[in-house]
Amino acid sequence: MTHIGMVTLVVRDYDEAIAFYVDALGFELVEDTRIDDRKRWVVVAPPGARETAVLLARADGPAQEARVGDQTGGRVGLFLNTDDFARDYDRMRAAGVVFEEAPRQEPYGTVAVFQDLYGNRWDLLQPHPDGRPA
Repeated sequence: MTHIGMVTLVVRDYDEAIAFYVDALGFELVEDTRIDDRKRWVVVAPPGARETAVLLARADGPAQEARVGDQTGGRVGLFLNTDDFARDYDRMRAAGVVFEEAPRQEPYGTVAVFQDLYGNRWDLLQPHPDGRPA
């Protein structure tokens, strides 16, 4: 095994999820293939990502619908790394992304928690190269 290829996020609607991840977060639409009348294979990823992508899977039934927006029990479950925190933080805020807090310095880097369109919590993170504060 060499890396995690994809993680799945259960979403309410394919098109609204694509719009958020592409327009607000700046991801690229890697694939959008219709599987049948109800299902599509929708993959998004940060520009230039070579290993890990996000599979956007529309909720199928009440159990999955109940998990939309709370797939990690309220914890931050996804970490979006950046090489320029200020640039991406400002761009995302201007695109309507909801940040729960102001950016803060941690021993591992500059970070701020944001929510996707469903309420899943993410960290926007610029790691310190050596893992220590600047």
